[in-house]
Amino acid sequence: MSRTATINRETKETTVSVTIDLDGTGTTDISTGLPFFDHMLDQLGRHGGFDLTVQATGDLHVDGHHTVEDVGIVVGQAFKEALGDKAGVRRFASGLYPLDEALIEVALDLSGRAHAAIDLPFGEVLPLGDPPFNPEMGVHFLESFAQQALITLHVTKKAGVNTHHVLEASFKGLARCLRDAVRVEGGGVPSTKGAL
Repeated sequence: MSRTATINRETKETTVSVTIDLDGTGTTDISTGLPFFDHMLDQLGRHGGFDLTVQATGDLHVDGHHTVEDVGIVVGQAFKEALGDKAGVRRFASGLYPLDEALIEVALDLSGRAHAAIDLPFGEVLPLGDPPFNPEMGVHFLESFAQQALITLHVTKKAGVNTHHVLEASFKGLARCLRDAVRVEGGGVPSTKGAL
């Protein structure tokens, strides 16, 4: 069974198209108008082992908020659709993910229940890239993704002072946990309820 999905979403603020293949090779094609955000989404696909295409245009003259939020929504929807009934998946995954001085803990459950507990305190919030990406929007992406993917997601900063490192370790950690959680290793739905 092919675990793929394509979702398109258009509002007065953004136009977003996402295609995901959960059993891909980590090939990505990302364009959001925010180079640092593109870099984070590239990490999600590459380290998740997903083929991921994200094409987004938005009102960046206002700021990046709408673009980041809407991409999070659509990536989450595409992930949920591609995952299907979750038969045989491992369901749970967690780990510690370092990037130089930064250390991030990620734990997730493909629970069918949307919950995001993101604890990534930043020191001074400095925009990243050109046009600038507000690091707080990285947290907002994670929340939006979890809400739409219907997963339980915890991301906690254990150490780190460099904002780029903290965010990149978070996206890489999410990617690796998703890769582990979606792995098929059984036949039934891993829940006493019989559905997730």
